[in-house]
Amino acid sequence: GAIAGLDRETGKIIWKQDRPEMPNYPSPIILNVAGKTQLIMTGCELVTGMNPQTGEKLWEIEGATTECVTSTPTNGELVYSSGGYPKNHVAAYRADGSGEVAWEIGTRIYVPSMLVKESRLYAIADAGIAYCLDASTGEELWKGRLSGTFTSSPVIVNNVLMATNEAGETFVINIDSDEFELLGRNQLGEESFATPVVCDSKIFMRVASKIGDERKEFLYCLGKKQ
Repeated sequence: GAIAGLDRETGKIIWKQDRPEMPNYPSPIILNVAGKTQLIMTGCELVTGMNPQTGEKLWEIEGATTECVTSTPTNGELVYSSGGYPKNHVAAYRADGSGEVAWEIGTRIYVPSMLVKESRLYAIADAGIAYCLDASTGEELWKGRLSGTFTSSPVIVNNVLMATNEAGETFVINIDSDEFELLGRNQLGEESFATPVVCDSKIFMRVASKIGDERKEFLYCLGKKQ
């Protein structure tokens, strides 16, 4: 595999770096972390920080797992990775070039991406368990059983987290609480694999339903009527 930087106007390749020949799914992400702008890549048993302008490798840590799927969040000092094959893990890495793994636990967060807000890290397991962890230490602050299987990623709006399972059921969780508190659950459609988008006080959701013998996909915009 490889990662490359392109001129956005011409498509010309500005730089290119080889990656291990392993299956891997996360997109590279540019984050402001540890006092500088970095391009972060996880997976292939590595976590890598690069200069997005030049492709220069700033640091690299042996970690993560072979196959990662999720996007990489940060709290400004640490970057977080998760994976589920062949090793289950959630881990935090210092992005300052020290090579330090701040913490690691064996929880399986494979497909849905994690979220950081203030001092907490939130995650939804594929198997339907919501987790709240201390972002600095990895300590489990609370967890709660939802239902169904999850592919889409959760989103946070103000003080609530919304997570939609593959059957189209959305769970609304209070993240201001010091314990798991489910505020509500709502059904829309019969299938959902897409992450909800929140914009301008509206929620956009892509779902599928069976109409007669035909599977049809729908895009909904939810909000107050103008």
